[in-house]
Amino acid sequence: MNDSFGAGGFNATASGGGAGNENKAEGVLPLVIEQVLESSDGGISLFGHQYAMITLVAIIRNVDYSSTKVTYQLEDHTGRIDAHLWIEDDGVTSTPSIVPQSYARVVGSVRNQGGSKSIMIFKIDQINSPNEVTTHLLEVLHARYKGEENSKRKVEGGFDTNANATSNGGFMESDSVGASLGLNGKQLAVYKAIKSHVSDIGISRKELQAKFSHISPSEMQSIIDHMGQEGMIYTTVDTDHFFCVDA
Repeated sequence: MNDSFGAGGFNATASGGGAGNENKAEGVLPLVIEQVLESSDGGISLFGHQYAMITLVAIIRNVDYSSTKVTYQLEDHTGRIDAHLWIEDDGVTSTPSIVPQSYARVVGSVRNQGGSKSIMIFKIDQINSPNEVTTHLLEVLHARYKGEENSKRKVEGGFDTNANATSNGGFMESDSVGASLGLNGKQLAVYKAIKSHVSDIGISRKELQAKFSHISPSEMQSIIDHMGQEGMIYTTVDTDHFFCVDA
């Protein structure tokens, strides 16, 4: 396998499992299958940051239906893995129509049972453009190098927006970016958090609230509504995940 998709920082600083680490996990990390298979039993971690979910783009080699779940055998250029989609009470109507031997994008969490890893599917969609396969590989590389860059910033003490923050309740004073956007204080801090988040589905409302626990849910909603109305951010997979237009 190309070293770009190998260890190179992936799980290099992964911490052990347990409820404490699970609570810290957030975000979605784009990966190739070999990275999932070689990941720590303690969870998916990149340069010390724990992720709640992963996303893959792979070929559906086989589909196996049972009364409670659908099992997809996924394959990319690095390996194979099984992914399970649990069927809801309405049965077949909740099962997506995925054609075997076609490409699909999977978003889910990694499970380890009996020493064998698999994926619990949160979302699966068939893709028809080869561009999405190439784009995913670029996202995998980008996440790895972005994670390394952020890790170095932490070590150097210049990580995140706090590097230039003043004593204004923990928020940046209005700088050139904020002035050009018409944002300041809390609005600018939330905007930068959305813009800097590395994920193919954007940052969730829950993650934003966790980052800014001193901002009430109602005030957070007002900030999000304002930036949405101004065309600065947009929703992605649902109304609770956000991307920055300039990301």
